[in-house]
Amino acid sequence: MSFGAPVVWSDCALGAMPPLTLYAVLALRSKVFVVEQNCIFLDPDGLDVQAAHLTGHGDGQLQAYARCFPPGVVFTEASIGRIVTNAAVRGSGIGQELVRQAKALVQRRWGHCPIRIGAQARLLRFYQGHGFADVGKPYLEDGIDHLEMLFQP
Repeated sequence: MSFGAPVVWSDCALGAMPPLTLYAVLALRSKVFVVEQNCIFLDPDGLDVQAAHLTGHGDGQLQAYARCFPPGVVFTEASIGRIVTNAAVRGSGIGQELVRQAKALVQRRWGHCPIRIGAQARLLRFYQGHGFADVGKPYLEDGIDHLEMLFQP
């Protein structure tokens, strides 16, 4: 399956993000991680200032987002988190493209280094399809089963 309108991918530091994009990012993250998944947690966790923010816009709105970190911030390895797509485009392939774009961003910025993620356990096969392996460290976060997964380039 493919998504409709062409998606324009861009990345920037938090301080360089246009205000309307920042608003859209925070709204999407809150809509999915707080409302859809029924988790009460503080999304602005203080790490956004250390991240490269990847956005995918299409049809005049934010369709996909992830934040990427250099080694040593979240994990010893580089990492990707807050991987999220707009509900309206799920199942279109944009989530697959988002992960490809995020991995490529990490490699452009910090070289061909390992990437560790904290993935929701229900998405194990999705991330395995992108070369991530379950490293056997399951944990519960905000009432949702998660797994640590590692990509080795």
